[in-house]
Amino acid sequence: MSTADKKGARARWLLPEGIEEILPDEARRLESLRRRLLDLFASWGYELVMPPLIEYLESLLTGSGRDLDLQTFKLTDQLTGRLMGVRPDMTPQAARIDAHYLKRNAPVRLCYAGSVLRTRPDEFEDSREPLQVGAELFGHAGPEADAEILELMIEALKLAGIHAAHIDLGHGGVFRALAAQAKLDADTEAELFAALQRKARNDVDTLLGECDAPANVKRMLAGLLDLSGGQDALTQARAQLKGAPATVPQALGELETVAARVARRPGMPALYFDLAELSGYHYYTGVVFSAFVPGHGRAIARGGRYDGIGKAFGRERAATGFGADLRRWLKLSATAPAPLTGILAPDSEDPTLLQQVTDLRTQGERVVMWLPGEKSSAAELGCNRLLAKKGGRWIVEIIK
Repeated sequence: MSTADKKGARARWLLPEGIEEILPDEARRLESLRRRLLDLFASWGYELVMPPLIEYLESLLTGSGRDLDLQTFKLTDQLTGRLMGVRPDMTPQAARIDAHYLKRNAPVRLCYAGSVLRTRPDEFEDSREPLQVGAELFGHAGPEADAEILELMIEALKLAGIHAAHIDLGHGGVFRALAAQAKLDADTEAELFAALQRKARNDVDTLLGECDAPANVKRMLAGLLDLSGGQDALTQARAQLKGAPATVPQALGELETVAARVARRPGMPALYFDLAELSGYHYYTGVVFSAFVPGHGRAIARGGRYDGIGKAFGRERAATGFGADLRRWLKLSATAPAPLTGILAPDSEDPTLLQQVTDLRTQGERVVMWLPGEKSSAAELGCNRLLAKKGGRWIVEIIK
């Protein structure tokens, strides 16, 4: 094969950066985890929804979804000429389903699991095609709903075999209120937000030094970098943020209520607070939370309150939820993959054998029929047992 032919062959199987295939072993583990997570969500009362992979852009990016504009692949619908987008996040779609289609007065619990596509690597990992799993609770504005979603996220992490997660809580309302009190212009607020996310103290001090905000407000904004840790961080915050707008102590109270409620549930890990944790600041409106694991710098799950997203769909509702990339969870899971097992059946037209194969498959067994001329071993076919005829009956035997 010539060099040009080799290059051409290589180009045919290369995938775009950030796009990966899922091979059989991983696909089996991934699908098993997806099913178990959806069963967990169902046991908490969350109903499965399956939003479309692609839809008209104005619907996909309506409301809070507009923050996802740069992450959305866009294309023209050949039937209508209208611009369409491939979903980069399923949360706005779930909000539309709640507001526009379900229209229930009671709180609505929805869950989902499906691929999303992003123009750039997502916040959880280097993938541009995360398998997003998540749960959303619409219609309840109290901290009880935030606590439920956080508890569900923690239980989902445990089910996935991720037991060493560090959970951080924050509140977007604290920074938002202080930035408004400082009367920061949009550019300065955005730069300060980014500096706080980087924990870049020098940049924070420089930005605050260049603005005309009152000295006490500058001090409170800079002090957000130090307000992290356990329960004492909230005590320190109450003392340090005296003089802040009334929404700030209210936000601290919401954090305390959520943490206390979660702590009362059996088996919950210790929770920590970080008032400089502002991920999703333009999206979330209240309590936010993120899960981290040692040795991995990015959040592996993230959630929080995002009230009002349904307004753009004709029905404003309180909302809180969480999302994660299932592929990333699988890579971090401490659970060993279960070996592939099955029953090997000989190539035969014996009606008794064929009925036995059907019965075993109905019972949930994996049965592989040996093909004519098959030279593979049972192990190569993922089988640890075989169907053998003894005494005129087909029985299952363990392969030794």
